[in-house]
Amino acid sequence: MDRIVSFLLITFCFFADTDAQVAPAKQKTNIIFILADDLGYADIGCYGQQKINTPNIDALAKSGMKFTQYYSGSTVCAPARATFMTGFHTGHTAIRGNITLQPEGQFPLPETAITIAMELQRAGYRTAAIGKWSLGFITTSGSPSKKGFETFFGYNCQSLAHNYYPDHLWYNDERIELTENQAANTVYSADLFQQNALAFIDAQKNDKPFFLYLPYTLPHADLTPPHDSIYNFYLQKFNEEPIKQTSKNNLNKLAVELYPHAAYAAMVARLDKYVGEIVALVNKKGIAENTMIIFTSDNGPHREKGGDPEFFGSAGIFRGIKRDLYEGGIREPLIVSWKGKIKPATESDHVAALWDFFPTFQQLANITVAKNIDGISLLPALMNKPQASHEYLYWELHESGGKQAVRWKNWKAVKLDVSTENAGTIELYDLSKDPSEKINIAAQNETIVKQMAAFMKAAHQKNSDWILFPAEK
Repeated sequence: MDRIVSFLLITFCFFADTDAQVAPAKQKTNIIFILADDLGYADIGCYGQQKINTPNIDALAKSGMKFTQYYSGSTVCAPARATFMTGFHTGHTAIRGNITLQPEGQFPLPETAITIAMELQRAGYRTAAIGKWSLGFITTSGSPSKKGFETFFGYNCQSLAHNYYPDHLWYNDERIELTENQAANTVYSADLFQQNALAFIDAQKNDKPFFLYLPYTLPHADLTPPHDSIYNFYLQKFNEEPIKQTSKNNLNKLAVELYPHAAYAAMVARLDKYVGEIVALVNKKGIAENTMIIFTSDNGPHREKGGDPEFFGSAGIFRGIKRDLYEGGIREPLIVSWKGKIKPATESDHVAALWDFFPTFQQLANITVAKNIDGISLLPALMNKPQASHEYLYWELHESGGKQAVRWKNWKAVKLDVSTENAGTIELYDLSKDPSEKINIAAQNETIVKQMAAFMKAAHQKNSDWILFPAEK
């Protein structure tokens, strides 16, 4: 592992020193975007978690703004990331579900897709993505190097990212062999990402602003944390009985997975440790007043390889988990901190979504904000100024029979089995009275249901690669 860290650190330093003599008159704001993987709305302390300690993320919330009505772009990995990168919701993105392609990787972003990394790179930002990509193999139009990232290090393929001790990772277009893991579980990928994230930040010389995208894999399945003091703390705390390995639960032959509650808690706590280290380094370098730090998650909690969202109350009061378009599958924590700019310990109930960060970062970098996207900049809300609102939010998922959802004011509509000949009817919930979506009131509100149906029709744009409705085939 040391050789990999040293190699990348040298690379980061090389990029940092380039053009070091040319300093802009006014430094643009650095951006660190931390994206957890399958972390539920209530998996962290400041959102109600009782069983897992997350002091660093909680401290980040105290230093900035916490959002209570923020949504991811999707309920699974790839389309959520596509909405972040492009500023479009899943009715307009090119990626609307998870499809794994050979030799590895997912359906790629097309050549025509403009990403926020490309926008920031053109504005003079150094750009790095460290973690899980999921938006196209290195030989495709969706390669990170073709989508605005000067530096990429991590998993290209989200399917391979289930293994926290992989045999290889990618540095830009170069395959990095982790020969140590072929004999035994030695190099823990999440730790490797963190070391290189810290190296990237530390190497910056303030001659250019930077955008660091950190799509960590924690706490996504497989539940595989190192057997260290963090894991042992929760192993003792929960005192759980080991689960039996069967073909049904499909566990790997890893002892850690015998105690899934301890494993999941240790992975969330490890992510919290990473956040603390990032914040500490930003403060040490004296760049906190010029650095916005964002923490959120890509979708709701999982129930895979021992995941137990019910035990942890991971979705809080909300219904559903990953792959659902009910609130528990898409409502996520969002914390934004910017020393001296965002008022500490503030809370916002502004209804926002992952695709809003595209125009937010454009505005932050003094780039002309795109008008042909679905996102709306959150910068006014962060600066405690009047904030424009969405008419509605829209999601569609091209898996599990096809699903659609709309959030309009306090109303929430969900439609299932959209891609079947016997599509379900629209379910309707009043989130102001029923945030847990327990009571379907569609029959009593026909006018609202018709409006929601109109929104679903207007928001869905046909995509030949992602067929949703039978009539489109």
